[in-house]
Amino acid sequence: MEIDNVDRNLLNIIQSVFPLSREPFSLLELSLDIPAVEVIDRVARLKTAGIIRLIGPVLNPQEMGYRTTLVAAEVTSEKLDMAGQVISGHPLVSHCYQRDHELNLWFTLAAPVTANLEDEVRKLGNQIKSRTILNLPAIKTFKIGAFFGNEGKDSNLPSPVESGKIDLATGVDHLSTVDRAVINTLQQDLPLNERPFDSISAELKMDADEFLGCCHSLLRRGIMRRFSASVNHNKLGYTANAMVCWQVPSDLVDTAGKKVSTFSEVSHCYERQTNSLWPYNLFAMVHAHNKGNCRAVIDRICLEAGLDKNTGVILFSSRELKKTRVRYKV
Repeated sequence: MEIDNVDRNLLNIIQSVFPLSREPFSLLELSLDIPAVEVIDRVARLKTAGIIRLIGPVLNPQEMGYRTTLVAAEVTSEKLDMAGQVISGHPLVSHCYQRDHELNLWFTLAAPVTANLEDEVRKLGNQIKSRTILNLPAIKTFKIGAFFGNEGKDSNLPSPVESGKIDLATGVDHLSTVDRAVINTLQQDLPLNERPFDSISAELKMDADEFLGCCHSLLRRGIMRRFSASVNHNKLGYTANAMVCWQVPSDLVDTAGKKVSTFSEVSHCYERQTNSLWPYNLFAMVHAHNKGNCRAVIDRICLEAGLDKNTGVILFSSRELKKTRVRYKV
């Protein structure tokens, strides 16, 4: 599908933030200088083409009473398709990729705080008949939030950045009954009409302004990270996707992680728990238009962040098996 400059500007804007207002497409009309009905038509066309995956909330799992982790598994080639289907069918798996490494299946898993995450990982390992399975939870977040810029007037919008220790989830006592109702209902793909939040709030028999007020409260309190579009980076020309892992001395991780997170090509950056089979503690997701560009970005990151590329490993994605946003029940 051919996209024009208006499409590019639209994608740049709604990846960063989609307006939480009664008539959001009218607000986008002002930014794009096209009628609201055309904005809706363009979003619908981009969704049909698979460029926009969905428009909805990005929630903080810890605030939902969930813990999350990154899981790496070694699966034999003959079992790989079966394993991918099992993992992709799990409702609390958001991302699953096949990568060009001995540990060839990587996925993110969430579980309620009441569950034993290590046991959940082990059970999945048994289901997919993995030779090895590793639980690699984050210790600290330096950056989270993909933004795939397109040439246009808003192409330099920054990705959301967070920095801080991961707090273990303890429950959802801080969420009111109204909070929970709004969160559970908001987690859907946005309807494409002039007043989409009227449609969603009607499901709760709730006034739309009250519903949106609660949404803004969730944002202010950090329960919702943002409300935005998720896009398919491959369809926008970002065909190279690499997870880079380095061994960094513990006293240098913080400085290195903050520097790595400043690169626009990096969507996620974490300090993660190590183990005897995986000694790497600093992880970054790097996106580029091809592998050569991706390697050049990684070389630049190593140079500017003072990282020894000989102590790192680059795992390119060879197949995307699942990419969505988990629906958290609260």
